[in-house]
Amino acid sequence: MPGFPPVEPVGFDPSVPNEARVYDYWLGGKDNFAADREAAEAALLIAPELPLMCREGRKFLRRAVRFLAAAGIRQFVDIGCGLPTQGNVHEVARECAPDACVVYVDNDPVVVSHGQALVEENERVAVIRGDVRDPDSILTHPRLRELVDLGEPVGVLLVSVLAAINDDDLTMAITARLREAIAPGSYIVISHAISDLRPEVTDKLALLFANEWAVKDDGRLRLPTQAEILPLFGDLEMVEPGLVQVPEWRPEPGELRPPEDTVWSVGGVGRKR
Repeated sequence: MPGFPPVEPVGFDPSVPNEARVYDYWLGGKDNFAADREAAEAALLIAPELPLMCREGRKFLRRAVRFLAAAGIRQFVDIGCGLPTQGNVHEVARECAPDACVVYVDNDPVVVSHGQALVEENERVAVIRGDVRDPDSILTHPRLRELVDLGEPVGVLLVSVLAAINDDDLTMAITARLREAIAPGSYIVISHAISDLRPEVTDKLALLFANEWAVKDDGRLRLPTQAEILPLFGDLEMVEPGLVQVPEWRPEPGELRPPEDTVWSVGGVGRKR
């Protein structure tokens, strides 16, 4: 498989909106700056449901991690983890598997420093800097290699991270490389915003993000459809119920589900045979 193009490291500039910090603001966090809040509020004028979508995305992540832990997965790699919040992956995994190992990966130095400060690193938890656009650098990172045995089943989490990549071929190559690297019995979890349900809203948001955010030179101008997300799983065996809107993926008993048109994000879990 060909190598991946060089990735310029993300710097820290509080005057420029940052995806992780905007997401943190929508979740009610405090690890954000004025530029992040301004961008977040501008997006809310277009799509006031964004905080709900963020919460539903986190719920999906937690349900998927519980499923993987119950299925015997004891190693997790969370790529594009974002700022720490309630119900982090290692906390959820250890509800079922106290011996679970988790490696958090993000390209934002602020996210990494916050994560290292707030998440107690030990022989089973680490926070490393890496970019989803360069999966080889993640897979070969010394700290990941210390904690994760890629010869054994692992859960790779790609939750709300792939939408920032504006090259569909690159996205396909990234997921193909990760599928190739993991052992049989491993799982890949993907969630992704889509354009099917509210194209007029997603088109406006995509333009806002491209023009105003730090992703100005690398932002996506069009979100994919649900049908365009499924190929990212390649030949993985899809876990029931397949690729669905995130609130519909194995909801907890009694869990209230929001109106369909308020959560235009899909998620799924695939298993490597």
